[in-house]
Amino acid sequence: MPVQTKKIINDGNRSVDEMLEGILAAHPRHLLSVDGSPRSIIARDGPRPGKVGLVIGGGSGHEPTFLGFVGKGLADAAAIGNVFASPPPDPIVECAKAVSGSAGVLFMYGNYAGDVMNFDMAAEMAAMDDIEVRTVLTTDDVASAPRDQRGKRRGVAGNFFIFKAAGAACDRMLSFDECERIARKANDHTFTMGVALSPCSLPQTRRPNFEIGADEMEIGMGIHGEPGIARGKLRTADEITDEMLDRILAEMAPSRGDKVAVLVNSLGSTPLMELYIMNRRVKQRLDDIGVSVHATWVGNYCTSLEMAGASVTLEHLDDELQTMLDHPCDCAMFRAG
Repeated sequence: MPVQTKKIINDGNRSVDEMLEGILAAHPRHLLSVDGSPRSIIARDGPRPGKVGLVIGGGSGHEPTFLGFVGKGLADAAAIGNVFASPPPDPIVECAKAVSGSAGVLFMYGNYAGDVMNFDMAAEMAAMDDIEVRTVLTTDDVASAPRDQRGKRRGVAGNFFIFKAAGAACDRMLSFDECERIARKANDHTFTMGVALSPCSLPQTRRPNFEIGADEMEIGMGIHGEPGIARGKLRTADEITDEMLDRILAEMAPSRGDKVAVLVNSLGSTPLMELYIMNRRVKQRLDDIGVSVHATWVGNYCTSLEMAGASVTLEHLDDELQTMLDHPCDCAMFRAG
């Protein structure tokens, strides 16, 4: 019988709500919840008349995604689901109502069946309150579907760059059409690959959500433990990074002189030391092909509870996307500019 994992929790079934209480207590300058809808988290400084509202959301367990990206210059609200589960329609609708500035509301979230169903239902409900909603799915996970089926891919750590671009467009008071266009463009220019070394465990079960050998790794595993594309013996940091970059660069096809933004992300328990070792290799590889790095982020940005592993994301920048990336934002767990 598997041994239960150790977690600092009270009641597994209360973990999400207790986490939200703690986040609101820690970041009162940035965040508040909608009265009567504690899973609807709103930016204190962001929503305003005439501005396109940006609502993101998804399951818990990926912190700082999604809560960490709510603030001025990024998302106006996030709807929060149970661990690894979509939020139901009601908190999504409450987010839309709270951030609607009569210029439309953009829904953005990872391409998962439960999220698509519930956000679509919420969009229909919002329409009954005369709130126009448009949806942009994030599909940056290169491992989750072939290139010619990009619309089937999952949204993972690339959310960081995609939400950032959309949030900047909204904050700059661009039109609904322009905000949607920039969000889609950012998604099309963002590519992620991950590697998993060990499983995570849900607070309700405290048991590993998949099995992997002590000396194994899996390239391309999803952030909920979805199967990857290659399992094998654990290799060196440079070899792992090279395999992920080979797949990203083959699809992104940058030219010498191009610019990218880099995210080296921990899936939960992989420490900064290992992430920086990976980032060193990313920089070497990009230097070798004449691609310059405009900006780099290293750390926990889209996690999978305590899973060991990491992901690498590249955003292929042009002048417009670079402007959106550099636009100031101030969120509870992330600031730029």
